[in-house]
Amino acid sequence: MTDSSTGTATSSTTTTAAGAAAGAPLAVGRLDAVCRVHQLAPDAGSVGVTAIDKRPVASAVKVNRLGVYADVQADREHHGGEEQAVYAYAQEEADAWGERLGREIPAGLFGENLRVSGLAVTDAVIGERWVVGEAEFEVTIPRTPCATFARRMGEERWVRRFTEQADTGCYLRVVRKGRIAAGDAVAVVHRPRHGVTVRELFVGPTPAQAAALRDGQQAGEWELTAKVVREIERVLAR
Repeated sequence: MTDSSTGTATSSTTTTAAGAAAGAPLAVGRLDAVCRVHQLAPDAGSVGVTAIDKRPVASAVKVNRLGVYADVQADREHHGGEEQAVYAYAQEEADAWGERLGREIPAGLFGENLRVSGLAVTDAVIGERWVVGEAEFEVTIPRTPCATFARRMGEERWVRRFTEQADTGCYLRVVRKGRIAAGDAVAVVHRPRHGVTVRELFVGPTPAQAAALRDGQQAGEWELTAKVVREIERVLAR
C-alpha cells in the first residue's frame, strides 16, 4: 500500500494486470460528481445527527487519507476512517434505482462522495486501484445499508430492498492524496488476481473465494481490511 499521507510506497503488493503494467488502463470511467456534506441534519439514531446529506461541489477538491476535504462523518464508530475514506456509487446503478422508485437519484443522495459512470463500481475487485485526477484509490469493502440511510430515503423496507439488490457501491482507501474534480477520468490501473468483487463479498464469498483472499494476504500479495479478514475467517470456520 502507499502511505496516503505522504504518497510513499509501503506495501509489497506486486500483482498488477499486464495491461496496466504496460501503461494502458484496464478500464476507464468518468467522475460525474464529487460530493461532500452540505450540512449536518437531525437524525433519530443514537448520535442525534447525520452527515449523509452530501451534495456536489462545483470546483476541484483535495482528497487526503481520511477522505474528501471538508467532508465529515457524524457516526465515526461505524463510518469513515482510512478503510472507508471515500464512498463511490455508479450512475448506472443510481439510474436503475430511479426507475424502480419512480424518482430521481441525484449525486450525493445515497451519501456517496463520488458518482461514477462507465465503471461497474459494485463489481470492482477488492483491492482494485483507481487513478482519478491527482489521486489514487483502492477498493476496500461494500457499503452496508443502515437505519440512517433508510430514514434518508424514506422508502418502505429500504434496508432490505437495498440489501437484496446488492448494488452497494464501494468504499475506497486513499492511496495517494491529491485534487479531483467532476469530469476527471477514472482509470482502473490494477486488479488483484483473486478476482473477488465487492458484490461477491457483500452477498457472501464462497469458501474458495475466501481462501483465495486469505492466501494472497498471507503471501503479501495484497492487503485486506479488518472487516474483510473477519468475513474470511467466518466463512472458512463453517
